[in-house]
Amino acid sequence: MTTFKKIPSSEITPEHIYNDRRNFIKNLGLILSSTALSSFTNTGFAALNTLPSFIQSKDHGNEKLTSFKDITSYNNYYEFGTSKSDPQDHAHLLKIDPWSISIEGSVAKPLKLDIDELIKLIPIEERIYRLRCVEGWSMVIPWIGIPLNSLLKKVSPTGNAKYVEFVSLKRPSEMIGQKDDMLDWPYTEGLRLDEAMHPLTILAVGLYGKVLPKQNGAPIRLVVPWKYGFKSIKAITKIRLVEKMPISTWMKANPKEYGFYSNVNPEVDHPRWTQATERRIGESLLSPRLKTQMFNGYKEEVAHLYQGMDLNKNF
Repeated sequence: MTTFKKIPSSEITPEHIYNDRRNFIKNLGLILSSTALSSFTNTGFAALNTLPSFIQSKDHGNEKLTSFKDITSYNNYYEFGTSKSDPQDHAHLLKIDPWSISIEGSVAKPLKLDIDELIKLIPIEERIYRLRCVEGWSMVIPWIGIPLNSLLKKVSPTGNAKYVEFVSLKRPSEMIGQKDDMLDWPYTEGLRLDEAMHPLTILAVGLYGKVLPKQNGAPIRLVVPWKYGFKSIKAITKIRLVEKMPISTWMKANPKEYGFYSNVNPEVDHPRWTQATERRIGESLLSPRLKTQMFNGYKEEVAHLYQGMDLNKNF
């Protein structure tokens, strides 16, 4: 059985709401207090107003969680603009109710579900993961989500399924960054089937015990913690199981800089900067940079997926 290298949420979590949420889980089996729920409803997070009780993570390690404020205000989400603050400033325009996600392609039992149906179908879990951006910064985030392999097993992949393609929403009237043609919209990403089926890979619907904020990819996003953050596609509408490797959005935009695998690798630099170190968001700019870990610290769990591959070529 795989042992997840997650980060402890007891003792280290600075967020008052997160501590309140744990007390509610313990005493009442609820996630959000009425105050927190009201605040999210009033800001338009209507596709999923609350989260059911979830399986709490059994953590190992001693890294401090990135604050909720930093996680929700410092984002790359080009559908809303290229500045780190643009998602927080503009994502409120996005209507996410109703929302459905389809799982189709080389499957025996295709599904189309809304988010409430999805989280009733598969128990949700807390996963505390490192997030490493290709730009050289990182966070530690307490996600709430479902193991992707649990969903894929429900649709029974056929023998032709070798890869999984993910497709995001295209709605320029609300995702105002899509009015710019800097990328080929809608945003698409892909994984090998064995990567998608790995126990670490999740579909996130929340963070810090709260419903996922729009600027972080609501109502549902991919999280693949051993890969650079741009692989974790946001606002997913379709999941397709396919025979041929998908050409992702960043591969299409600049294949020399952004490969299909995009594994965190301190030994393979981006053509324009080093990947050997990273800056942890929330720490002082004067703090020393951290050494980047191979596969973002998840080498023990995932290195076998790439045995025999040249990771300099398969970047």
